[in-house]
Amino acid sequence: MISKVIIGSSFYGCCRYICEDEGRATVLDAEGVRDYNYRLMAHDFETQRGDLPGKKKAVFHGILSFYPGEALTDELLVTIAKEYLEKIDMSDTQFAIAKHTDKKHLHLHIIANFVGNKRKAIRDSWIGWRGKKAAQALTKKYQLIPAKKKVLALTNLESLNTEEAIRYDIYHAIQSKLPHARSLSGLADSLMNLGIDIQFKYKSGT
Repeated sequence: MISKVIIGSSFYGCCRYICEDEGRATVLDAEGVRDYNYRLMAHDFETQRGDLPGKKKAVFHGILSFYPGEALTDELLVTIAKEYLEKIDMSDTQFAIAKHTDKKHLHLHIIANFVGNKRKAIRDSWIGWRGKKAAQALTKKYQLIPAKKKVLALTNLESLNTEEAIRYDIYHAIQSKLPHARSLSGLADSLMNLGIDIQFKYKSGT
């Protein structure tokens, strides 16, 4: 099992993407939000976000992907998702857990509110790293198959939306150019030739 975390600003857009298509999505569990209509769900998330109007990016979107062919019951999926939220300190807040079946591998989408039930902001620092560590621990606890890396051949590319397809194009380009790059500037130049620009993120001057 692997974890991916996206921090966003629109509960409506997130709930719609995850829950609107009932042919691929099943909401397994929810707390503090209505789970039978994505518009009402988004409204409930937004209402609690209103407790801290200054919190612009309050949307937690976690994705838990399981190894292709791995089958888990809905009850176990909910248990894993809730333990995942606890491990990343996202338990005292609204959430919704949905299962998607539109790809070759089973995966969960978890929406949660960075504005907690006690009207306090939940820290989002290192949330992606914390999610990965939580997924590794749960993979070991429930004896799941660990996923070491992305395998493009196992991804149903036709089912991706435009944003996801672009990400996979970028990933594929980096995967092909990185072994031949001797420096970051060299990698940037080779990607630029493919129409991909790089913007470096600096922290503490590095």
